[in-house]
Amino acid sequence: MDLLNDVVLTINDALWTYVLIALLLILGLYFTLRSRFLQFRLLKEMFRLLTEKPASKEKGSISAFQAFCISMAARVGTGNIAGIALALSIGGPGAIFWMWIVALVGSASGFVESTLAQIYKVPNKGAFRGGPAYYMEKGLKKRWLGVLFAILITISFAFVFVAVQANTITLAFEQSFNANRLVVGIIVLIAFGIIIFGGIQRIAKMSEYIVVFMAGLYILIALVIVLININEMPSVISSIVKHAFGFEQFAGGTLGAVLLQGVKRGLFSNEAGMGSAPNAAATADVTHPAKQGLIQALAVLIDTLVICSSTAFIVLLTDAYKTPGLDGVQITQVALGEHIGGWASSLLAIMIFLFAFSTLIGNYYYGETNVEFVKTNKVIIFIYRILVLAMILFGAVAKVDLVWNLADLFMGLMAFTNLIAIAFLAKTAFRALKDYTDQRKQGKDPVFYKDSLSHIGELEGWEERPKETKKQTV
Repeated sequence: MDLLNDVVLTINDALWTYVLIALLLILGLYFTLRSRFLQFRLLKEMFRLLTEKPASKEKGSISAFQAFCISMAARVGTGNIAGIALALSIGGPGAIFWMWIVALVGSASGFVESTLAQIYKVPNKGAFRGGPAYYMEKGLKKRWLGVLFAILITISFAFVFVAVQANTITLAFEQSFNANRLVVGIIVLIAFGIIIFGGIQRIAKMSEYIVVFMAGLYILIALVIVLININEMPSVISSIVKHAFGFEQFAGGTLGAVLLQGVKRGLFSNEAGMGSAPNAAATADVTHPAKQGLIQALAVLIDTLVICSSTAFIVLLTDAYKTPGLDGVQITQVALGEHIGGWASSLLAIMIFLFAFSTLIGNYYYGETNVEFVKTNKVIIFIYRILVLAMILFGAVAKVDLVWNLADLFMGLMAFTNLIAIAFLAKTAFRALKDYTDQRKQGKDPVFYKDSLSHIGELEGWEERPKETKKQTV
């Protein structure tokens, strides 16, 4: 295990240090400039779109808000609690600054990939499915690349990330209740098995309830802690900025670790540009693809600037991240205990269960939709589900550092593949955005048709333009 961990770490260092950080920031900045800072300019519109109903009333239709919740179910998880604490323990307070930067520029990347997923989505038993594998095949005309991405995201989310969630759940319960990790893992396995055999509608409904409740509760707790310690907040913010650019980081040669941890943990949490959220975005039944693109851009901002920052402030208002021997979630548990008492560790363990369990739901769906891209077969899907459940047991008892390092590796590989694809297809997403904003300026509820973007050909997930409507393409 130690040898495997060393090999994974070596590959991760090369992939993240020399390739992904530059690619993420450069493309994020390009998309931000190309879209005229949509993440700020259209922020009000993003919130408005959350309340829209499905475009059709067919059974199985997924609303914009439900698709948002599926993606948030995968985003809002252990990355927000254990991942941020881990970033602080390795990279220090400065990692949070770079996490914020990744979210601000990455929001534009989130728009591009999710809009593309909507444009190239395909019908699926009264609903829709899609994602990077689909726009790689239909937009880039490279099915082999779509298959490669489908394999990477299935390994990443359905297997490795599922193990990460199970690992964090069992560690939290071991810390708080001295519970046997294997027993906790078996309980999670049984509960999750009941959910995944219920279909996408049950997944959407479960995500909708769990995410809203747990995110709201966690933010409320963090807000109370910040208000109680409001006099210390200026020094916390100052520490974040100082350590992001400070002399001691340059002198000590640790600035790279600060930047690396901020980018990695930020991406693991908000998934901007990684290619995961588009799988959820594609399921939404909306009248225009830019609607879901804008909603997913908002999800990136909420996840990092609100929820991840909540963890950062909880931890930085203590010295828990400097305590040796604590792993990930345990740092946050200790910090929370210092703020509101020893019972907080037990409360966070329960919240971790809810966070991680909702993430399992989103991760499972990402894998399923990509398995179906490669081959639609009931036997294969059944085998896939069994393997997912097996990874829950593996994660429940595995060493925490190996699990997180594997997550970083496969996350990096799939992010690289997706970023290259959206760099080539971005102009299509921006044409869709122009079509959307033009219609909004005319006072219309924007509607998209198969021929709305004349340069990309036939689109399976969209209706024909009514004959009485004059054709207008962009």
